[in-house]
Amino acid sequence: MSSVGEYRVAWQVSFNPAIGRTANLRCARLRLCWRARSQHRSATVTQRCNWVSSEALAHYHDTEWGVPSRDDRHLFEMLVLEGAQAGLSWSTILNKRAGYRRAFADFDIGKVARFTEKHVEALVKNESIVRHRGKIEAAITNARAVQQIQAEHGSLANFVWSFVDQTPIQNDWASYKQAPASTEISDALSKGLKRYGCKFVGSTICYAFMQAIGMVNDHEASCMCQARCAALGKKGRNRKAG
Repeated sequence: MSSVGEYRVAWQVSFNPAIGRTANLRCARLRLCWRARSQHRSATVTQRCNWVSSEALAHYHDTEWGVPSRDDRHLFEMLVLEGAQAGLSWSTILNKRAGYRRAFADFDIGKVARFTEKHVEALVKNESIVRHRGKIEAAITNARAVQQIQAEHGSLANFVWSFVDQTPIQNDWASYKQAPASTEISDALSKGLKRYGCKFVGSTICYAFMQAIGMVNDHEASCMCQARCAALGKKGRNRKAG
């Protein structure tokens, strides 16, 4: 019943006491019905990790963060982006992601590895990315390092996933704030990457990288993605970069 209908019932009650009892019962039932519908809507509200604060973050969180990935191009992209984030917010990097893909040949490892000083000079003037010379040069250095890793280990995925025995770590945090900034495993991954000459791969950056590519499932226990990412990890499904 609309608010107009409820007003009509109330008007009839005031002028016809004989129907008051029935009308009051109807109004009571309406209130119960609206309360139940409101509770149902509250129960079905999408529950995400509490760090999600924008549409861009929501899309990234829902479709990518924590999903096990073994696609080398995607892994290289995340390695570059996580390094670029140092000192900045992840929202800043997400907003520049399309620019990064254009600037770095859609993260084609072979192409980036062939970038020269001329490319660097152009990139430091490119407003669609973070214009930090050290981070730009690190992306090129890391592409060459990844090529060496691929030659020795078959793929970048084989190498990085070996630090968790090829199986995602499943956490069960009530709040994302409980997740560590780094771990012994991210320490080891950082050292491993540095041995190949990688830059901007400190332990904290490596842990963020591990979270991003699903090596560790740090979705909050109440998050709608926690169980899905856990199931994908158990099934060993690969995520292809899209």
